[in-house]
Amino acid sequence: MRTVRTLGVALTFIVAAWVGAHAAAPAPNEKFARPEMMNQMAPETYRAKFTTTKGDFVIEVTRAWAPNGADRFYNLVKNGFYDDCRFFRVVYGFMAQWGIHGDPAVSAVWRNAAIPDDPVKESNKRGYVSFATSGPNTRTTQVFINYADKNFVLDAQGFAPFGQVVEGMEVVNKIFSGYGEPVPKGHGPDQDRIQKDGNAYLTKSFPKLDAIKTATLVLAGP
Repeated sequence: MRTVRTLGVALTFIVAAWVGAHAAAPAPNEKFARPEMMNQMAPETYRAKFTTTKGDFVIEVTRAWAPNGADRFYNLVKNGFYDDCRFFRVVYGFMAQWGIHGDPAVSAVWRNAAIPDDPVKESNKRGYVSFATSGPNTRTTQVFINYADKNFVLDAQGFAPFGQVVEGMEVVNKIFSGYGEPVPKGHGPDQDRIQKDGNAYLTKSFPKLDAIKTATLVLAGP
């Protein structure tokens, strides 16, 4: 009888483990479940206010500089995608980068929701904002603000600015940069881990990172 009971318990654990391994992935917030639906054309110019743990800054976007980038940024800000995002890669004298959603289920949906490249019409000067990219036509949700004039390098690599910080650059300068680049170059978080574990990973392992409280549209042209 003990053997039967023990076998039953063992089978219960095996079944539970199998169910856990084959359980459906958590569903993302419905608002962010279909990237293809966030396709509204942006105004020719608009502003986005970022309220962060260091203070506020404002980005002014000019659609003519990079239409695809301006449209994607407009839809992300309008729908609150950047709320509670961390500045996960901040390198002194180089850039402050953010845009991986804190919910891994949302990140999984948007990770491959790429937009076509824009030609580089403006240089990556201090305070200018561009989408991050890992190659041709790979821009999704990650963006960065330049801390210095890096146009000779970033322009040639295809990073197309779509806007610039017009208020609060002093706030951007204060964003925590102590972790630097991701390992092994620095002590910063691994992007794959952020995609997988979201803000839970960042809060536990990188508690000093600054965050976006809210990002909202504050001025839109006709």
